[in-house]
Amino acid sequence: MAGLLRKFVNAWSEVPVEPVSILVDNQPVIVSFRRNSKAKRIILRLTRESTGVVVTLPKNVNSARALAFVEKSVPWISKHLKQRSPRTVLGHGSIIPLRGIAHEVRAGAARRGLITVDSEACHIIVPGDPRHLSRRLQDWLKAEAKADLTAASVRYGKAMEVSFRRVSIRDQKSRWGSCSASGDLSYNWRLILAPGHILDYVAAHEVAHRQHMNHGPKFWRLVLKHCPHASTAKHWFKSNGAELHRFTAHQIVNS
Repeated sequence: MAGLLRKFVNAWSEVPVEPVSILVDNQPVIVSFRRNSKAKRIILRLTRESTGVVVTLPKNVNSARALAFVEKSVPWISKHLKQRSPRTVLGHGSIIPLRGIAHEVRAGAARRGLITVDSEACHIIVPGDPRHLSRRLQDWLKAEAKADLTAASVRYGKAMEVSFRRVSIRDQKSRWGSCSASGDLSYNWRLILAPGHILDYVAAHEVAHRQHMNHGPKFWRLVLKHCPHASTAKHWFKSNGAELHRFTAHQIVNS
């Protein structure tokens, strides 16, 4: 009987907890929950974009206890939301770190033409209707990211003696890259804002998954064999990754 009751309690406590919206300083904040069987305690953190909250729950924590923890943590959430970096909307006058080097975005006088980079003045010049500048600039950044990441992926594919199907660029919120079982590589467009060796590491990481679809010792040996700066790049992301997520092509409302 005790075993049956324990089994029932465990199953009940592992039911997914639905996201909730709470008010923090009179602003709605979305709180999402995820379970981790290895977690020893409830862990609360801001999302990568610092616009919401993610709560990690051990398997024995039910929804009532999870929600009570969130309510008790509202002061912490308020404090850290106030400390977040402001979002930067891509537009005329904005400063973006193209390949890790700060460039100022300038609206070009020409009504037509291609986006150009003045490397000496560190300007990105976007011609055309100013109303479409943000979208055009993001499309251009995605194209630049795809070119760089495709080249890096091809290079690592040859070195690691693996193949992949295609490279796609996405506006991912929590990942820098991914590799599907079918061989599709997906990357975050914001990698074009990182220094070249950081983008290079992400390509090595994802291509290595074509040999090992895990993060075991063999996987990391393969990555480090062909990308010796992988450890440095991982530390770079911990310190600077959130900064890249500040950049968006859309105006943020009530964030």
